[in-house]
Amino acid sequence: MDNSKKGKCPVMHGANTDTEKSVMSWWPNALNLDILHQHDTKTKPYGKDFNYREEFKKLDLEAVKNDLKEFMTKSQDWWPADWGHYGGFMIRLAWHSAGTYRIADGRGGSNTGNQRFAPLNSWPDNVNLDKARRLLWPIKKKYGNKLSWADLFILAGNMAYESMGFKTFGFAGGREDIWHPEKDIYWGAEKEWLEPTKSRYSNDQDRESLDNPLAAVQMGLIYVNPEGVDGNPDPLRTAKDVRTTFKRMAMSDEETVALTAGGHTVGKCHGNGDASILGPKPEEAPLEEQGFGWKNPKGKGHSEDTVSSGLEGAWSSKPDRWNHTYFHLLLNHEWESKKSPAGASQWEPVNIKEEDKPFDAHIPGVRRNPIMTDADMAMKMDPEYRKISERFYKDPEYFEDVFARPWFKLTHRDLGPKSRYLGPDVPDEDLIWQDPVPAVDYTLSETEIEDLKKKLLNSGLSQTELINTAWDSARTFRGSDYRGGANGARIRLEPHKNWAGNEPERLRKVLAKLEEIQQSLEKKASIADLIVLGGTAAIEKAAQQAGVDIKLPFSPGRGDATDEMTDAGSFDDLEPIHDGYRNWLKKDYDVQPEELLLDRTQLMGLTAPEMTVLIGGMRVLGTNHGGTKHGVFTDREGVLTNDFFVHLTDMNYSWKPVSGNLYHVVDRKTNQRKWTATRVDLVFGSNSVLRAYAELYAQDDNKEKFVKDFVNAWVKMMNADRFDLTE
Repeated sequence: MDNSKKGKCPVMHGANTDTEKSVMSWWPNALNLDILHQHDTKTKPYGKDFNYREEFKKLDLEAVKNDLKEFMTKSQDWWPADWGHYGGFMIRLAWHSAGTYRIADGRGGSNTGNQRFAPLNSWPDNVNLDKARRLLWPIKKKYGNKLSWADLFILAGNMAYESMGFKTFGFAGGREDIWHPEKDIYWGAEKEWLEPTKSRYSNDQDRESLDNPLAAVQMGLIYVNPEGVDGNPDPLRTAKDVRTTFKRMAMSDEETVALTAGGHTVGKCHGNGDASILGPKPEEAPLEEQGFGWKNPKGKGHSEDTVSSGLEGAWSSKPDRWNHTYFHLLLNHEWESKKSPAGASQWEPVNIKEEDKPFDAHIPGVRRNPIMTDADMAMKMDPEYRKISERFYKDPEYFEDVFARPWFKLTHRDLGPKSRYLGPDVPDEDLIWQDPVPAVDYTLSETEIEDLKKKLLNSGLSQTELINTAWDSARTFRGSDYRGGANGARIRLEPHKNWAGNEPERLRKVLAKLEEIQQSLEKKASIADLIVLGGTAAIEKAAQQAGVDIKLPFSPGRGDATDEMTDAGSFDDLEPIHDGYRNWLKKDYDVQPEELLLDRTQLMGLTAPEMTVLIGGMRVLGTNHGGTKHGVFTDREGVLTNDFFVHLTDMNYSWKPVSGNLYHVVDRKTNQRKWTATRVDLVFGSNSVLRAYAELYAQDDNKEKFVKDFVNAWVKMMNADRFDLTE
């Protein structure tokens, strides 16, 4: 090629395509704040006045359901349906959309439609789901803004089951789509897809040592390797992976067996070809593929030539409709390990009647051997899974009921509490994993609120005790799955009340006083409201002491959950083991404290400016865990001033490391220590972006702005789980 005839590139080559050429790649250890901009509203195309939940309420859900059921049997030439029915394909789409959820941080799952974007759209375990999403496009196009992709994925899975003869437990809408990749979610440290599992286990023989917060055993898998651990068939070892993975999705053994069997009752695996010749994944496919990936150049490239997982075959005798042959085949036949046409390990029956074999999905009149994955064989060979499988086999009605419930749980777990569920198909039953909170039957007037504030401030509790209790109650909120928060006052219950981060002794003192106040009231108020109102009153007083007269918005209406409403074990993953806002670490971690702060901040739904102003305010309010003085850069502790930022940016001081997380702030002239600080404190002067915010709040003309911004961020946190107010 004659390069002299090519035009000079008008932009820096690769600037918008090669992430390794980002200017920040020169400083790989710099604190990356991108996670706090993950769902930047600027990427949303609807405009600031768009409200998806209100749009969904206008949706004719019955019409959508009918269209989906009709769609299931309208096979398209460009991607034909197995047995003329897209049911199995749509169930896989819904399952893989929901199946990335993990309880450790609540991330993943079906709540955002994130499967449309990298990396999920190009995961090895999601091979050919690009076609499933494209098959649904005419329905999405028809219903437009009233139906998100996220809701459509799950509803398609439900309608697939119902069109195949199974009655689902229900459906709720309300999942709002995101509009760009969630590139900052931690899916594992591996650099290659499907690296050996030992790379994410601290002890390869201990399958519970899987790297936290991960649930999948390998990069690019939803759950476990269907061929066995690292592709080596061993059902008993795979059973350990299955148990760990499903436990990290909040599933019991019974729920795990039910989901495995129910998911594998219909549909099939695809591996009738050479997986090595598949084209590039969607995210790296050439322009002319228009978002499609994994192009198969062999034969038709689809139908009987489809290659997805690499395994080939159906699990049941009648995979085009709901049936009860899965357990019959699994338990009543001997199985041997074989290779699929694509070379993947799978299990096939040693001897089987011709009538027990499923028909080929595309070639009329031809029957094929059923198959089982290594995970299916675990349901037979693991002693506990075997007991459950046998019970399901003997009692199909019981199995159907059990399966319907965890399928609903799988596809709705990250949608949050029932109060967020939309649509006429929401089940009436309150489920304990929805973290139910009783509705309150009272209102409070402004006069009554002011009277309560006075009682709280005159209770003998300090302002710091009131503020810390309110913060600790609210800080468990996770925007990833809408769990936690102040509503319900679960800080009173197990396991919350004994968490080290909640300072149990101080907490007992505060709760006892709040209960005493509650009992004295003629008009009752919930402990949850009193906790938040106590923090509200204390902050108002601290602002007044700083010369800023401000009134914090307060919205009563929080209920008090009971032990019976609380699945205590499921809250273990919400325990705070670090809190940069209260300058506390439960122990030393491999990850730096400032990185932990960013992760927690993103989960709480706060922005970088909100994080900055809250840290500065809470330091001067003296809210540190255990009353430590690190970062309390003020001589007026307890007063809501901007002193933290003033002294952080004051060049009369220097900063000297003492230990890994402790620094001294030293007067340059006298060389005397003035204050102590942690990494979390000093990062607001070190990181260029955070320092810009710190300097803003240190300005002489922004003392009042600091208080107002702090109040706004504080109220946002207190109301984070008040979905009746925020949505």
